[in-house]
Amino acid sequence: MEVGRPPSSPRAWLWPIAALAALVVVALGVLYAGHSEPGRVDRWLVSPTADSVRPPWRRVALAIDFLGEPAGAATLVVVAVAGCLLLRRPRAAVFIVAGAGLAVGAATLLKHLVGRTIHGEGNLSYPSGHTAFFTALALMVALLATRRLGLGRAAGTLLVLAAALVAGAAMGWAQVALSAHYPTDVLGGWCTALSVVPATAWLVDRIADHRR
Repeated sequence: MEVGRPPSSPRAWLWPIAALAALVVVALGVLYAGHSEPGRVDRWLVSPTADSVRPPWRRVALAIDFLGEPAGAATLVVVAVAGCLLLRRPRAAVFIVAGAGLAVGAATLLKHLVGRTIHGEGNLSYPSGHTAFFTALALMVALLATRRLGLGRAAGTLLVLAAALVAGAAMGWAQVALSAHYPTDVLGGWCTALSVVPATAWLVDRIADHRR
């Protein structure tokens, strides 16, 4: 990436992961289509409809949740874009905006297609849009950092996957702790980001190269 990619870029390794993640998104979507209750996996992991988190951890969960709300998400994107522009990386800035938008858009579309709900009709839950956004942003920033720091394939791939895992786990925990999503919704949101980001990077590079 300028979203650019050196020969040792970890992006090549993300394609099989993206394909597997897409399969998980589809499989879970088919499995839980139209459901309004936690599945067996959800019940095994945690009781997702009970607010079991007390202060101070509840405040931590609310703070993390805010980062996936429109105001918090917009702030994160603006900061990331500003950083890219300060570093004179306009293509990277476009990548951030496009990736965040497509991750949220894909999650929103899937919610309406799958129709899974939590806490009554109208509360569409699969996949978690908060988790999709936060994971996608972390994934994109990590990809750009591997280029900026000149990391090799192994170190770069480790950084990218670690960023996606930490971000997805943090936001996913907050969503389940606050009873906003089932655990499998969180997994679906995480996999949505893993599917969308590599495709977005490829698309941004193709369009930029064509314009050049």
